[in-house]
Amino acid sequence: MKCNLFFAAAALIAISANAQVKSTFKGQDPITAVSTVTRPVQKQWKGVFDKTGDEVFFGNDFAGARLNGVVKIDDNTFSVLITPENTPINGSPWYAFKVWSKTDKEIQIRFDYPQNVKHRYNAKISSDGKKWTASENGSFVKREKDSNYVLKVKVSKDTTWIAAQELKTSKDISEWISVLKNKNNTGEASIGLTAEGRKIPVFSIGNPAAKNKILISGRNHPPEVTGHYALEAFVESLTADTPLAKKFRKKFEVYVIPLLNPDGVDGGFWRHNSGGIDLNRDYNDFNQPETRAVRDFLKKEIKQDNKLLFSIDFHSTHDDIYYTVDPNLKGNIPGFVPNWLNKVKQEIPGYTPHVKPLYFKPPTFTLFSYLFETYKTEALVFEIGDNTPKDFIKKKGEVSGEEFMKLILESTKN
Repeated sequence: MKCNLFFAAAALIAISANAQVKSTFKGQDPITAVSTVTRPVQKQWKGVFDKTGDEVFFGNDFAGARLNGVVKIDDNTFSVLITPENTPINGSPWYAFKVWSKTDKEIQIRFDYPQNVKHRYNAKISSDGKKWTASENGSFVKREKDSNYVLKVKVSKDTTWIAAQELKTSKDISEWISVLKNKNNTGEASIGLTAEGRKIPVFSIGNPAAKNKILISGRNHPPEVTGHYALEAFVESLTADTPLAKKFRKKFEVYVIPLLNPDGVDGGFWRHNSGGIDLNRDYNDFNQPETRAVRDFLKKEIKQDNKLLFSIDFHSTHDDIYYTVDPNLKGNIPGFVPNWLNKVKQEIPGYTPHVKPLYFKPPTFTLFSYLFETYKTEALVFEIGDNTPKDFIKKKGEVSGEEFMKLILESTKN
């Protein structure tokens, strides 16, 4: 089985409903308390699903995979079962698997989810798990009679990778950190271990002696890859070889925790960590090792005269949006967030930020609300849409980083 893809014209078929007007995204409802005590998770069987005849084979033997079962319907049609790690759970049905065939042929793959779970992610396709393609306006065919979605794709002896989003596993993120480390002499460490023993990476940018600190974080939730791309672009702007970035790095130290949930990411989970919990609901009780690691790391670093001026937590959702602290609550630099977002708007023609206050008072279930209440940091959740184009994500991340550096230097010049 080779890892070169033969899928010229892998067909992501458009739904007839694409012509419908897209409804305005309203964003997250107010967050309420849920139990964050550890719960069991469903472990996937890993290997090659070879009970589908002697022609077409499916596999999930890689980090980030999610494939719970395969049923052959006919010679060219297969049903894949995609189930979550446990329930109840947010509707983020992540999938990732490989498929190959003894002969060149076009097949249909029907996606079956648990009852009441809606299809969310249009497929990304790859020959090696690294470089991905997707039809610009493509989607699945929706079967009206049973509400399933079907993907048509050409397969061959070469491996075709199919995933909800591009794969960005702990190994991929470690490689990205290594590139930054070699380029900028950044410091790399770990804030702690997950329940499965994986390191939670952290690296620093800038001046360790600086009293003013900044925190950048991401991947509380495994499928949120578009948010990670925004994090990459933002961070790379801070490490750039420009006069602005050099001046910024002399005055501040930035902690970057790009992968808060490595167990969930590598396990191909929809939402939770290996303790079966949404980490971004555990920043009040701290029942999970990942949230405790963040808390304890900051307690160690933000002491004496040190101040956590700003924090930004990257996520993905249905459409681009920023979640903020109630503007009536005052942090370390009052007015910083709206001023910054307005400058980003001015630098991206035609772009209007969608902003929604999401934190008003304790308890602090989310990371950004915990950081605001504990350190009075100017805190923001930076959400990227599931289908936001990568070139715009990169542009938005870079512009956001540049305008952030300008404004925070100006805001702290005394």
